[in-house]
Amino acid sequence: MIGIIGIIMIFVMVFGGYLAAGGKLGIILKALPFEMMMIGGAAIGAFLISNDMAAVKHTLKDMGKVFKGPKWKPEDYRDLLCLLFELIRLARTNPVGIEEHIEAPGDSAIFGRYPRIQADKEAVALICDTMRSASMNYDDPHQVEEILDKRMDTTMHHAMHSSHALQTMADGLPALGIVAAVLGVIKTMASIDQPPEVLGKMIGGALVGTFLGVFLSYGLVGPFAGKVKAVVEEDAQFYQLIREVLVANLHNHATNICIEVGRQNTPTHCRPSFSDLEEALKAVKQDAA
Repeated sequence: MIGIIGIIMIFVMVFGGYLAAGGKLGIILKALPFEMMMIGGAAIGAFLISNDMAAVKHTLKDMGKVFKGPKWKPEDYRDLLCLLFELIRLARTNPVGIEEHIEAPGDSAIFGRYPRIQADKEAVALICDTMRSASMNYDDPHQVEEILDKRMDTTMHHAMHSSHALQTMADGLPALGIVAAVLGVIKTMASIDQPPEVLGKMIGGALVGTFLGVFLSYGLVGPFAGKVKAVVEEDAQFYQLIREVLVANLHNHATNICIEVGRQNTPTHCRPSFSDLEEALKAVKQDAA
């Protein structure tokens, strides 16, 4: 919702201010289709040249994050801590019993209690692969920790591609606006014998290209890139929490300490209070009893 409000505000403030200053929209509206064809078409073409089809689909999908916001909500972080608590406790009390859950998480009763997490392939794979690695009796927990770090860096790099692609487009739009403006000037120079009032409208139409390129870059595409980046970074905290808890488990800290490490690493606005988490963990213990 706030994204829609922001877009409306941009248009109202820019064009409202222009009209309030005595500007006329006629010349902009007349030139807009042609300028948009040149600038927007060139920007989309450059975007297609610099990205493969998978990246294009990924970017189009990620643009929805501007309006939807982060995927993971406060209750999801609490559920994740409860899930990890159950898995770690079971792995320590019954190392054989944990195998059915990490080998077939889709059929696991533990994962099944947290359907939103179970539906996320990356979160499930990260948990299961790390716990499977821990069960292999690595001599040095830092080996697993290093594997985790490399995996998360790779995942983050892939997730950030949409933001980088949009930012690249935003960086190029002002230059494409200048291209359109230069073409408008060329057209105007070809009609230099026309009266001043005609030339004035033609020059004004040419300048619409410069305006449109800058407006699209800094008013729309650039903010979209920034928002996608912010949402991706916040969602990455969910997987970072998994890493912190499981690394603490690799170092044989007490189960409650591992979960508290995760709680402390939860983003502030999503972090459950100590008492709320304790109540949730008590409910988990009662269900397991």
